[in-house]
Amino acid sequence: MMQKAIYLKKGKDESLRRFHPWVFSGAIYRTEGDLQEGDVVRVFAADNSFIALGHWQIGSIAVRVLSFDDRTIDTSFYEERIAVALQTRIAIGVADCPTNNTYRLIHGEGDNLPGLVIDMYGETAVMQAHSVGMHVDRQLIAEALKNVMGEKLKSIYYKSETTLPFKAGLGQENGFLFGHATEDVAVENGLKFHIDWLKGQKTGFFVDQRDNRSLLERYSKGRSVLNMFCYTGGFSVYSMRGEAKLVHSVDSSAKAVDLVNANIELNFPGDTRHKAYAADAFKFLEEMGDQYDLIILDPPAFAKHRDALPRALKGYTKINQKAFEKIQPGGILFTFSCSQAVSKDEFRRAVFTAAAIAKRKVRILHQLHQPADHPINIYHPEGEYLKGLVVYVE
Repeated sequence: MMQKAIYLKKGKDESLRRFHPWVFSGAIYRTEGDLQEGDVVRVFAADNSFIALGHWQIGSIAVRVLSFDDRTIDTSFYEERIAVALQTRIAIGVADCPTNNTYRLIHGEGDNLPGLVIDMYGETAVMQAHSVGMHVDRQLIAEALKNVMGEKLKSIYYKSETTLPFKAGLGQENGFLFGHATEDVAVENGLKFHIDWLKGQKTGFFVDQRDNRSLLERYSKGRSVLNMFCYTGGFSVYSMRGEAKLVHSVDSSAKAVDLVNANIELNFPGDTRHKAYAADAFKFLEEMGDQYDLIILDPPAFAKHRDALPRALKGYTKINQKAFEKIQPGGILFTFSCSQAVSKDEFRRAVFTAAAIAKRKVRILHQLHQPADHPINIYHPEGEYLKGLVVYVE
Protein backbone atom coordinates (compact mmCIF):
# COMPACT_ATOMS: atom_id res chain seq x y z
CA MET A 1 0.00 0.00 0.00
CA MET A 2 1.41 3.37 -1.05
CA GLN A 3 2.24 5.61 1.89
CA LYS A 4 0.66 9.04 2.22
CA ALA A 5 3.48 11.55 2.07
CA ILE A 6 4.63 14.93 0.88
CA TYR A 7 8.07 15.89 -0.39
CA LEU A 8 9.37 19.39 0.07
CA LYS A 9 11.18 21.63 -2.38
CA LYS A 10 14.91 22.00 -1.87
CA GLY A 11 15.68 24.31 1.06
CA LYS A 12 12.09 24.37 2.29
CA ASP A 13 12.79 22.10 5.25
CA GLU A 14 14.70 24.74 7.25
CA SER A 15 11.77 25.89 9.42
CA LEU A 16 10.86 22.26 10.20
CA ARG A 17 14.44 21.56 11.20
CA ARG A 18 13.91 24.37 13.73
CA PHE A 19 10.72 22.57 14.91
CA HIS A 20 8.18 25.05 13.52
CA PRO A 21 4.93 23.02 13.43
CA TRP A 22 3.53 24.15 10.06
CA VAL A 23 4.20 23.17 6.45
CA PHE A 24 2.98 25.77 3.96
CA SER A 25 1.52 24.66 0.63
CA GLY A 26 4.13 26.65 -1.32
CA ALA A 27 6.93 24.52 0.16
CA ILE A 28 5.59 21.26 -1.31
CA TYR A 29 7.32 19.75 -4.34
CA ARG A 30 5.09 16.68 -4.74
CA THR A 31 2.65 14.43 -2.89
CA GLU A 32 2.39 10.65 -2.75
CA GLY A 33 -0.74 8.57 -2.19
CA ASP A 34 -4.42 9.50 -2.29
CA LEU A 35 -4.39 12.37 0.22
CA GLN A 36 -7.68 13.28 1.88
CA GLU A 37 -8.18 16.20 4.24
CA GLY A 38 -7.48 15.09 7.80
CA ASP A 39 -5.10 12.27 6.81
CA VAL A 40 -1.88 11.76 8.73
CA VAL A 41 0.97 12.28 6.25
CA ARG A 42 4.75 11.86 6.46
CA VAL A 43 6.87 14.84 5.48
CA PHE A 44 10.17 14.30 3.66
CA ALA A 45 12.90 16.73 2.67
CA ALA A 46 14.17 17.01 -0.91
CA ASP A 47 16.88 14.43 -0.10
CA ASN A 48 14.14 11.94 0.94
CA SER A 49 15.02 12.13 4.66
CA PHE A 50 12.08 11.96 7.11
CA ILE A 51 11.33 15.20 8.97
CA ALA A 52 7.89 15.03 10.55
CA LEU A 53 4.33 13.75 10.36
CA GLY A 54 1.11 15.64 10.75
CA HIS A 55 -2.44 16.31 9.58
CA TRP A 56 -2.96 17.13 5.91
CA GLN A 57 -5.31 19.96 5.00
CA ILE A 58 -6.16 21.97 1.91
CA GLY A 59 -5.14 25.60 2.27
CA SER A 60 -2.13 27.80 2.98
CA ILE A 61 -1.11 25.67 5.98
CA ALA A 62 -0.96 22.25 4.33
CA VAL A 63 0.37 20.20 7.25
CA ARG A 64 0.11 20.79 10.99
CA VAL A 65 2.90 18.77 12.58
CA LEU A 66 1.97 16.27 15.28
CA SER A 67 5.39 14.70 15.78
CA PHE A 68 8.97 15.03 14.60
CA ASP A 69 9.37 11.30 15.28
CA ASP A 70 7.94 8.68 12.92
CA ARG A 71 5.26 7.06 15.08
CA THR A 72 1.63 5.93 15.04
CA ILE A 73 -1.00 8.56 15.81
CA ASP A 74 -3.43 6.64 18.02
CA THR A 75 -5.13 6.88 21.42
CA SER A 76 -1.85 6.34 23.28
CA PHE A 77 -0.25 9.25 21.37
CA TYR A 78 -3.03 11.60 22.47
CA GLU A 79 -2.91 10.20 26.02
CA GLU A 80 0.79 11.08 26.26
CA ARG A 81 0.25 14.65 25.06
CA ILE A 82 -2.82 15.24 27.26
CA ALA A 83 -1.06 13.80 30.34
CA VAL A 84 1.89 16.18 29.87
CA ALA A 85 -0.52 19.09 29.42
CA LEU A 86 -2.41 18.16 32.60
CA GLN A 87 0.79 17.93 34.65
CA THR A 88 1.74 21.39 33.37
CA ARG A 89 -1.63 22.81 34.55
CA ILE A 90 -1.18 21.18 37.94
CA ALA A 91 2.32 22.65 38.18
CA ILE A 92 1.10 26.19 37.48
CA GLY A 93 -1.72 25.82 40.01
CA VAL A 94 -4.87 25.97 37.87
CA ALA A 95 -5.78 22.25 37.88
CA ASP A 96 -6.47 20.17 41.02
CA CYS A 97 -7.04 23.47 42.81
CA PRO A 98 -9.88 23.88 45.38
CA THR A 99 -10.63 27.47 44.31
CA ASN A 100 -10.33 26.95 40.53
CA ASN A 101 -11.75 24.33 38.16
CA THR A 102 -11.75 26.48 35.01
CA TYR A 103 -8.68 26.29 32.77
CA ARG A 104 -7.40 25.50 29.29
CA LEU A 105 -6.07 21.96 29.18
CA ILE A 106 -4.94 21.87 25.53
CA HIS A 107 -3.83 24.99 23.67
CA GLY A 108 -3.05 23.89 20.11
CA GLU A 109 0.58 24.37 19.09
CA GLY A 110 1.44 25.44 22.65
CA ASP A 111 0.78 21.85 23.75
CA ASN A 112 2.12 20.25 20.57
CA LEU A 113 -1.40 19.41 19.35
CA PRO A 114 -1.98 21.99 16.58
CA GLY A 115 -5.61 22.48 15.69
CA LEU A 116 -6.98 21.30 19.06
CA VAL A 117 -8.38 23.28 21.99
CA ILE A 118 -9.79 21.74 25.18
CA ASP A 119 -11.14 23.88 28.02
CA MET A 120 -12.12 22.41 31.38
CA TYR A 121 -15.18 23.69 33.27
CA GLY A 122 -15.42 21.60 36.41
CA GLU A 123 -16.23 18.04 35.33
CA THR A 124 -17.01 19.06 31.73
CA ALA A 125 -14.44 19.30 28.95
CA VAL A 126 -15.30 21.45 25.94
CA MET A 127 -13.34 20.32 22.87
CA GLN A 128 -12.86 22.44 19.76
CA ALA A 129 -11.20 21.38 16.49
CA HIS A 130 -9.61 24.02 14.27
CA SER A 131 -8.32 21.52 11.71
CA VAL A 132 -9.95 18.69 9.77
CA GLY A 133 -7.41 16.25 11.19
CA MET A 134 -8.43 16.93 14.77
CA HIS A 135 -12.09 16.60 13.74
CA VAL A 136 -11.37 13.21 12.18
CA ASP A 137 -9.54 12.13 15.36
CA ARG A 138 -12.16 13.50 17.79
CA GLN A 139 -13.21 10.07 19.10
CA LEU A 140 -9.59 9.02 19.65
CA ILE A 141 -9.01 12.28 21.53
CA ALA A 142 -12.17 11.85 23.61
CA GLU A 143 -11.08 8.32 24.60
CA ALA A 144 -7.60 9.56 25.51
CA LEU A 145 -9.08 12.42 27.52
CA LYS A 146 -11.27 10.03 29.51
CA ASN A 147 -8.28 7.77 30.22
CA VAL A 148 -6.13 10.65 31.47
CA MET A 149 -8.76 12.54 33.50
CA GLY A 150 -10.46 9.50 35.02
CA GLU A 151 -13.18 10.26 37.57
CA LYS A 152 -12.56 14.01 37.29
CA LEU A 153 -14.32 13.98 33.91
CA LYS A 154 -18.07 13.42 33.58
CA SER A 155 -18.78 14.80 30.09
CA ILE A 156 -17.12 15.97 26.87
CA TYR A 157 -18.88 18.54 24.68
CA TYR A 158 -17.65 18.92 21.11
CA LYS A 159 -18.06 22.49 19.79
CA SER A 160 -16.58 22.92 16.32
CA GLU A 161 -19.42 24.07 14.07
CA THR A 162 -17.83 27.48 13.51
CA THR A 163 -14.11 26.64 13.79
CA LEU A 164 -13.62 24.05 11.06
CA PRO A 165 -12.76 25.10 7.49
CA PHE A 166 -16.00 25.91 5.68
CA LYS A 167 -14.80 24.46 2.37
CA ALA A 168 -14.16 21.06 3.94
CA GLY A 169 -17.93 20.47 3.86
CA LEU A 170 -17.96 18.35 7.00
CA GLY A 171 -21.50 19.27 8.07
CA GLN A 172 -20.31 19.22 11.67
CA GLU A 173 -22.85 19.61 14.47
CA ASN A 174 -22.06 20.41 18.09
CA GLY A 175 -22.91 17.84 20.74
CA PHE A 176 -21.76 15.60 23.58
CA LEU A 177 -19.19 12.91 22.76
CA PHE A 178 -19.40 11.55 26.30
CA GLY A 179 -21.87 12.05 29.14
CA HIS A 180 -24.31 14.95 29.32
CA ALA A 181 -23.69 17.88 31.67
CA THR A 182 -26.61 19.71 33.24
CA GLU A 183 -24.60 21.85 35.70
CA ASP A 184 -23.26 24.94 33.90
CA VAL A 185 -21.52 26.70 36.82
CA ALA A 186 -17.71 26.70 36.97
CA VAL A 187 -15.34 28.28 39.49
CA GLU A 188 -12.47 30.63 38.69
CA ASN A 189 -10.32 31.92 41.56
CA GLY A 190 -13.22 31.38 43.96
CA LEU A 191 -15.79 33.20 41.79
CA LYS A 192 -18.69 31.38 40.11
CA PHE A 193 -19.67 31.73 36.45
CA HIS A 194 -22.44 30.33 34.29
CA ILE A 195 -20.69 28.83 31.24
CA ASP A 196 -22.69 28.78 28.01
CA TRP A 197 -20.76 26.09 26.14
CA LEU A 198 -23.82 25.29 24.01
CA LYS A 199 -24.20 28.69 22.31
CA GLY A 200 -21.54 30.96 23.79
CA GLN A 201 -18.48 32.36 22.02
CA LYS A 202 -15.31 30.27 21.86
CA THR A 203 -15.84 27.39 24.32
CA GLY A 204 -18.29 29.43 26.40
CA PHE A 205 -15.93 31.63 28.45
CA PHE A 206 -12.77 33.65 27.90
CA VAL A 207 -10.41 31.59 30.03
CA ASP A 208 -7.40 33.53 28.73
CA GLN A 209 -8.16 36.64 30.81
CA ARG A 210 -7.98 34.95 34.23
CA ASP A 211 -4.71 36.56 35.36
CA ASN A 212 -5.69 39.95 33.95
CA ARG A 213 -9.02 39.80 35.78
CA SER A 214 -7.13 39.17 39.02
CA LEU A 215 -4.93 42.20 38.35
CA LEU A 216 -8.01 44.32 37.72
CA GLU A 217 -9.46 43.26 41.07
CA ARG A 218 -6.45 44.83 42.81
CA TYR A 219 -7.10 48.20 41.14
CA SER A 220 -10.87 48.31 41.60
CA LYS A 221 -11.34 49.45 45.21
CA GLY A 222 -13.40 52.62 45.41
CA ARG A 223 -13.41 53.14 41.64
CA SER A 224 -16.21 53.65 39.13
CA VAL A 225 -15.67 50.85 36.62
CA LEU A 226 -16.81 50.56 32.99
CA ASN A 227 -16.44 47.14 31.38
CA MET A 228 -16.85 47.45 27.61
CA PHE A 229 -17.47 44.35 25.44
CA CYS A 230 -18.27 42.63 28.74
CA TYR A 231 -19.55 39.31 27.26
CA THR A 232 -20.20 37.12 30.35
CA GLY A 233 -18.93 39.82 32.73
CA GLY A 234 -15.69 38.27 33.96
CA PHE A 235 -14.00 41.62 34.57
CA SER A 236 -17.18 43.00 36.13
CA VAL A 237 -17.43 40.18 38.69
CA TYR A 238 -13.78 40.60 39.71
CA SER A 239 -14.25 44.38 40.06
CA MET A 240 -17.22 43.79 42.34
CA ARG A 241 -15.12 41.54 44.60
CA GLY A 242 -12.39 44.18 44.47
CA GLU A 243 -14.81 46.60 46.19
CA ALA A 244 -15.48 48.92 43.25
CA LYS A 245 -17.85 51.80 43.99
CA LEU A 246 -19.93 50.98 40.91
CA VAL A 247 -19.57 48.67 37.92
CA HIS A 248 -21.25 49.18 34.55
CA SER A 249 -21.13 46.42 31.93
CA VAL A 250 -21.75 47.05 28.21
CA ASP A 251 -22.20 44.59 25.34
CA SER A 252 -24.05 44.76 22.03
CA SER A 253 -25.62 41.36 22.75
CA ALA A 254 -28.73 41.31 24.94
CA LYS A 255 -28.04 37.63 25.69
CA ALA A 256 -24.57 38.54 26.96
CA VAL A 257 -26.07 41.23 29.19
CA ASP A 258 -28.50 38.66 30.64
CA LEU A 259 -25.56 36.35 31.38
CA VAL A 260 -23.59 39.17 33.04
CA ASN A 261 -26.53 39.93 35.31
CA ALA A 262 -26.86 36.22 36.14
CA ASN A 263 -23.16 35.98 37.02
CA ILE A 264 -23.30 39.10 39.21
CA GLU A 265 -26.36 37.68 41.01
CA LEU A 266 -24.59 34.33 41.42
CA ASN A 267 -21.73 35.97 43.32
CA PHE A 268 -23.27 39.15 44.78
CA PRO A 269 -27.04 38.59 45.19
CA GLY A 270 -29.00 41.81 45.57
CA ASP A 271 -25.95 44.05 45.13
CA THR A 272 -27.02 47.36 43.56
CA ARG A 273 -23.54 48.54 42.54
CA HIS A 274 -23.85 46.84 39.14
CA LYS A 275 -25.80 47.80 36.01
CA ALA A 276 -25.61 46.28 32.53
CA TYR A 277 -26.44 47.89 29.19
CA ALA A 278 -27.08 46.31 25.78
CA ALA A 279 -25.57 48.96 23.50
CA ASP A 280 -23.12 49.58 20.66
CA ALA A 281 -19.68 50.14 22.17
CA PHE A 282 -18.62 53.09 20.03
CA LYS A 283 -21.95 54.85 20.53
CA PHE A 284 -21.88 54.25 24.29
CA LEU A 285 -18.36 55.67 24.58
CA GLU A 286 -19.36 58.67 22.48
CA GLU A 287 -22.42 59.51 24.55
CA MET A 288 -21.28 58.59 28.08
CA GLY A 289 -20.16 61.17 30.61
CA ASP A 290 -16.86 61.33 32.49
CA GLN A 291 -17.97 59.42 35.59
CA TYR A 292 -15.58 56.47 35.13
CA ASP A 293 -12.04 56.25 36.50
CA LEU A 294 -11.39 52.62 35.53
CA ILE A 295 -12.24 51.41 32.01
CA ILE A 296 -11.75 47.98 30.45
CA LEU A 297 -11.62 47.65 26.65
CA ASP A 298 -11.57 43.99 25.63
CA PRO A 299 -13.10 43.91 22.13
CA PRO A 300 -13.45 40.86 19.87
CA ALA A 301 -10.66 40.41 17.32
CA PHE A 302 -10.68 43.39 14.96
CA ALA A 303 -8.35 41.53 12.54
CA LYS A 304 -8.71 37.83 11.78
CA HIS A 305 -5.86 38.02 9.22
CA ARG A 306 -3.14 40.43 8.06
CA ASP A 307 -5.28 41.80 5.20
CA ALA A 308 -7.60 43.37 7.78
CA LEU A 309 -4.73 44.93 9.76
CA PRO A 310 -5.01 48.60 8.63
CA ARG A 311 -8.72 48.76 9.45
CA ALA A 312 -8.16 46.95 12.75
CA LEU A 313 -5.47 49.40 13.88
CA LYS A 314 -7.80 52.30 13.09
CA GLY A 315 -10.49 50.60 15.18
CA TYR A 316 -8.15 50.14 18.15
CA THR A 317 -7.01 53.76 17.87
CA LYS A 318 -10.58 55.09 17.70
CA ILE A 319 -11.93 53.14 20.65
CA ASN A 320 -8.93 53.91 22.87
CA GLN A 321 -9.12 57.57 21.90
CA LYS A 322 -12.73 57.74 23.14
CA ALA A 323 -11.73 56.11 26.41
CA PHE A 324 -8.83 58.55 26.88
CA GLU A 325 -11.11 61.50 26.18
CA LYS A 326 -13.70 60.45 28.77
CA ILE A 327 -11.74 58.79 31.59
CA GLN A 328 -11.30 60.85 34.76
CA PRO A 329 -7.87 62.29 35.66
CA GLY A 330 -6.04 59.67 37.71
CA GLY A 331 -7.96 56.97 35.86
CA ILE A 332 -6.70 53.55 34.83
CA LEU A 333 -7.35 51.92 31.45
CA PHE A 334 -7.07 48.17 30.81
CA THR A 335 -6.95 47.79 27.02
CA PHE A 336 -6.54 44.60 24.98
CA SER A 337 -6.19 43.07 21.54
CA CYS A 338 -6.82 39.36 20.94
CA SER A 339 -6.04 39.67 17.20
CA GLN A 340 -3.18 37.33 16.31
CA ALA A 341 -2.54 39.45 13.21
CA VAL A 342 -1.78 42.50 15.38
CA SER A 343 1.69 42.51 16.96
CA LYS A 344 2.48 43.88 20.41
CA ASP A 345 4.30 46.83 18.85
CA GLU A 346 1.44 47.61 16.45
CA PHE A 347 -1.11 47.53 19.24
CA ARG A 348 1.05 49.72 21.45
CA ARG A 349 1.42 52.26 18.62
CA ALA A 350 -2.37 52.35 18.19
CA VAL A 351 -2.81 53.10 21.91
CA PHE A 352 0.02 55.69 21.74
CA THR A 353 -1.70 57.39 18.79
CA ALA A 354 -5.01 57.42 20.64
CA ALA A 355 -3.42 59.03 23.71
CA ALA A 356 -1.71 61.67 21.56
CA ILE A 357 -4.94 62.58 19.74
CA ALA A 358 -6.78 62.82 23.08
CA LYS A 359 -3.90 64.96 24.44
CA ARG A 360 -3.64 63.02 27.71
CA LYS A 361 -0.51 62.20 29.70
CA VAL A 362 -0.33 58.43 29.85
CA ARG A 363 2.05 56.03 31.59
CA ILE A 364 2.26 52.27 31.09
CA LEU A 365 1.88 50.35 34.36
CA HIS A 366 1.69 46.79 33.00
CA GLN A 367 2.15 44.97 29.70
CA LEU A 368 -0.21 42.01 29.65
CA HIS A 369 -0.44 38.72 27.79
CA GLN A 370 -2.12 35.33 27.84
CA PRO A 371 -1.84 33.14 30.98
CA ALA A 372 0.34 30.09 31.52
CA ASP A 373 -2.41 27.61 30.58
CA HIS A 374 -2.28 29.19 27.09
CA PRO A 375 1.42 28.38 26.57
CA ILE A 376 3.44 29.58 23.59
CA ASN A 377 5.54 26.98 21.81
CA ILE A 378 8.98 28.60 21.65
CA TYR A 379 9.32 27.38 18.06
CA HIS A 380 5.92 28.90 17.13
CA PRO A 381 5.93 32.61 18.09
CA GLU A 382 2.64 33.06 16.21
CA GLY A 383 0.97 31.50 19.26
CA GLU A 384 1.33 34.77 21.19
CA TYR A 385 -2.04 36.32 20.34
CA LEU A 386 -3.31 38.18 23.44
CA LYS A 387 -1.71 41.47 24.32
CA GLY A 388 -2.76 44.24 26.63
CA LEU A 389 -1.69 47.40 28.43
CA VAL A 390 -2.65 48.88 31.78
CA VAL A 391 -2.08 52.62 31.66
CA TYR A 392 -2.43 55.48 34.14
CA VAL A 393 -4.05 58.60 32.70
CA GLU A 394 -3.32 62.00 34.26
